[in-house]
Amino acid sequence: MANHKSAKKRVKSSAKKRVLNRYYKKSSRTAIKNLRDLTDKEEAEKFLPKIVSMIDKLAKNNRIHKNKAANLKSKLMKHVAGL
Repeated sequence: MANHKSAKKRVKSSAKKRVLNRYYKKSSRTAIKNLRDLTDKEEAEKFLPKIVSMIDKLAKNNRIHKNKAANLKSKLMKHVAGL
């Protein structure tokens, strides 16, 4: 267990960050899954910019790697174009 005041603070802050990171990652995965389940092209095209924005924010804050973000966006755009 942490002995120093700064180490105790680090434990608390990292736990808080972990919870937030899990929330953002899980909500984006759910949104991506919902987009892939859509069959109507118009509806998917309306939903796509929101998902792309969400992925960009995750990559900007280093919650996911920038290359993973690029791959996800590419695959989603390909999926929507193929509907």
